[in-house]
Amino acid sequence: MLKISPEARISNMADIEDSVRGSVIDIAEGVTIDSFVKIKPAGGTGDVLIGAGTTINSGVAIYSGNGVSIGKRCAIAANCTFAPVNHAYSNPETPITEQGFLPSRGGVIVEDDVWIGANAVLLDGTVLRRGCIVGAGAVVRSEIPSNAICVGVPARVISYRGESADAPVLASAEA
Repeated sequence: MLKISPEARISNMADIEDSVRGSVIDIAEGVTIDSFVKIKPAGGTGDVLIGAGTTINSGVAIYSGNGVSIGKRCAIAANCTFAPVNHAYSNPETPITEQGFLPSRGGVIVEDDVWIGANAVLLDGTVLRRGCIVGAGAVVRSEIPSNAICVGVPARVISYRGESADAPVLASAEA
């Protein structure tokens, strides 16, 4: 079921599919969705919730899978992927496409005031706490603390918002 606020601004070139399995896609007021954004109910029955004032730039793909929740006033740069589901693959005698999906790791949760850089990939089990920043091209598959700045594959915390630019990287961020 599609629930789109009349105050949302959605490009005519965005592709938002309605679910045939009962998933809800809820887009709040003040949301901006650019051209070539794809929101697709696939890989599960999770809902897609997009909070007020969030901006989603061109080329972003959001699959419903085990659910995607995006908070208020988030900035999502171009070509990001939200993939809250994982294929099963353990049986080499059965094609992967016939093995279904692994149990949910909790979907993808993005709290308020988060900035996600271009080409980032958010996998099942990702939790981005309030105010964090995900660097361009990062692959996130775990929880990132509030106000943390993370980069890399897999994503790792390199500093926190409010620290001076020349502050050393925290020991807990080194792996």
